[in-house]
Amino acid sequence: MNLTGHLLIAMPGMGDPRFEHAVVFLCAHSRDGAMGLIINKPADVRFAELLDQLEINGTVGRDLGVHFGGPVESARGFVLHSSEYRSNIATMELAGGFGMTATLDILEDIAQGRGPDRLIMALGYAGWGPGQLEGEIAQNGWLTCAARSDIVFDLPDTQKWSASLKHLGVEALALSGTAGHA
Repeated sequence: MNLTGHLLIAMPGMGDPRFEHAVVFLCAHSRDGAMGLIINKPADVRFAELLDQLEINGTVGRDLGVHFGGPVESARGFVLHSSEYRSNIATMELAGGFGMTATLDILEDIAQGRGPDRLIMALGYAGWGPGQLEGEIAQNGWLTCAARSDIVFDLPDTQKWSASLKHLGVEALALSGTAGHA
């Protein structure tokens, strides 16, 4: 099972409050583990603050918000974006028309108006060791679905969880926080 480019949708009863009602875009998933970005939890920081801290000049996008991408390396930045943008240094191409860049040049490009058409900035990421995510899915911690750019980029953060469930054909009120096995 390779869930790269998919969304993880936190089930009710998720024990970790950092992931309550979380929607995670999986940037990488293999036998070695998984890495993703929470796309619906805003952080208490704005793009303008990052630009000032990093001494990056530019006026475009200063009002953009930044997301809490996950609890791992919370000072490290990531930009999940539409696939038309390519960093001169390194962009990870992802399925479904997405890309992910974690180098400073994307922040400079955004501030100068040369960045991607659609994006989510995040500080930190969510990470799982080998087999850990598969175990959490088996224990009813997560639902999965293919990522859709309208859910990822266009919806307000408060609507992404329920919209992801609806994409699966599931109503939030019908979910249980306990796993059942036949």
